[in-house]
Amino acid sequence: MEKNTIMVVDDQTLNLYLLKDVLNEYKVILAKDGEQALKILEEEILPDLILLDILMPGMSGFEVIKIIKDNDRTRDIPVIFITGLNSAEDEEQGLNLGAMDYIVKPFNPAIVRARIRNTLKYRNQQKMLETMVHIDGLTEIPNRRNFDIILDREYKSAVRNKRWLSLIMIDVDQFKHYNDNYGHAKGDEALIRIAKTIKSCLKRPDDFVARYGGEEFAVILPDTDEGGGRKVAENIRQAINSLRIKHQKPEGDPWLTISLGSYSSMPNAFRKENSLIEKADACLYKAKHNGKNCTVCEQE
Repeated sequence: MEKNTIMVVDDQTLNLYLLKDVLNEYKVILAKDGEQALKILEEEILPDLILLDILMPGMSGFEVIKIIKDNDRTRDIPVIFITGLNSAEDEEQGLNLGAMDYIVKPFNPAIVRARIRNTLKYRNQQKMLETMVHIDGLTEIPNRRNFDIILDREYKSAVRNKRWLSLIMIDVDQFKHYNDNYGHAKGDEALIRIAKTIKSCLKRPDDFVARYGGEEFAVILPDTDEGGGRKVAENIRQAINSLRIKHQKPEGDPWLTISLGSYSSMPNAFRKENSLIEKADACLYKAKHNGKNCTVCEQE
């Protein structure tokens, strides 16, 4: 099992390495002050827990946790204050700012380990529940709810950074006919293979695929123009064709195929992400009208 990661933020080098030794069963990231901690949180994979001192030069721990909790990317990371401030008022302030726990120095290593284990157990359970809520139970790829969240995030990012964004809508051709002929169990098997194949065609970490509903899938490609969207869409179409999943249908190739609609845009703040979905859906409709097993790509 992969080790949990803990960030320790303290301006005293002795405290940093003492806590690192106490936490030897975890992966530990050290930060000497609040500014360094926030910079690390911007650039690296997020930790599972933050141990945060309060009295530090520059930004105090209270200021740091406010920034962490105001940021969508970091607000769910549990924070434990570990500090020399021992008044009830300080502890109350820390907990009101969103800390999960408050430990006073000098600390007992066994108590620190126990409190951290309890916090990480809660965090790991929370992450498991979040995963279950956002993953499609059949194909084990992100579901429609997850898609809506990611599209909203990437659309806003494209607006801020003035970058292209491509969306590919995918539909399995004549899938009702497939279910009628081969049964729903075979239909489920086919959707699982199709989902895995689409996912395998996405090469960049931020490329995203979700089951949009039924036999529909959606692919989000950040920082991708029409040419890039077309290339990915065609790679996906050809990869599905290469599976040669038998499908004796009234017309077209005798195997399961897909139709794709890809739309690329440089979003602006005056339009919503729904407009991108509508445009990609329109391209998908054209692909269906053009005989299926093809891709229609357009751009703004």
